[in-house]
Amino acid sequence: MVGLKPTDVPPSALVKFFSAGTAACIADLCTFPLDTAKVRLQIQGEAKPVRSMAVVQYKGVFGTLATMVKTEGPSSLYNGLVAGLQRQMSFASIRIGLYDSVKQFYSSKGSDSTGILTRLLAGCTTGAMAVTCAQPTDVVKVRFQAHVTLMDGSKKYNGTVDAYKTIAKEEGVRGLWKGTLPNITRNAIVNCGELVTYDLIKEALIKYHLMTDNFPCHFVAAFGAGFCATVVASPVDVVKTRYMNSARGQYKNALNCMLTMVIKEGPAAFYKGFVPSFLRLGSWNIVMFVSYEQLKRAMVLAQVAWESPF
Repeated sequence: MVGLKPTDVPPSALVKFFSAGTAACIADLCTFPLDTAKVRLQIQGEAKPVRSMAVVQYKGVFGTLATMVKTEGPSSLYNGLVAGLQRQMSFASIRIGLYDSVKQFYSSKGSDSTGILTRLLAGCTTGAMAVTCAQPTDVVKVRFQAHVTLMDGSKKYNGTVDAYKTIAKEEGVRGLWKGTLPNITRNAIVNCGELVTYDLIKEALIKYHLMTDNFPCHFVAAFGAGFCATVVASPVDVVKTRYMNSARGQYKNALNCMLTMVIKEGPAAFYKGFVPSFLRLGSWNIVMFVSYEQLKRAMVLAQVAWESPF
């Protein structure tokens, strides 16, 4: 199955906007347990003395998933899913859906090709814009994923709306934007790693006639994008997760969080949860980009059919 073929009518910015958000939600539904495992592994060892680091609660991706199911129940794998979907509808719609429009804005008028610097600038811009708008949803998602709830224990938050209210009440409205700076840094890097890499690989595969603009091409480009994004973004991602999940006053700022990690756990701490990060980001990119391409084409075909019924 190769999916819908490219259409002669280019998708509008609005089509890309809604297609990106929907595709990202589909990808989240498929890969959310891996993201939860990544968060648990990233915060493991936090605020513990070095001597106790030998005691490990979670071991590996599948070990983490198995431990969570055993101690907290299967539903724990989807803690924070509602906030995650809210995040994707606002976050991915901006950073992915508006990427082509911002790239065209930065491109020289009359130019047929787009340079890599222009692509990187567009990726950084949409990534920063998306974080600014969607940061509260990311904070709530991480809090849900990081919180350990025993099967017979009480929950920290009674639903997503309660989480927003509780964080704002206990930490102030600024608490909902906690970790914005490291998140902007992280997502600017991820956005460039994902979108620019996907853009370049897909363009090269089509240009040199190695593949056509369809499912196999999208799959290969998305896999490469996921790997590159994981390698460059893991250190910032770990700091972001630690800082967003921290108690009030635990760290002075994101830089203090980073230095504390280096001193107490060593540089290797920056790549905690790398395997689940790659498994999640790689699979997420594949599902998202394949869905995104097909949704764009389906929406354009529907639009054409609507405008020309006969």
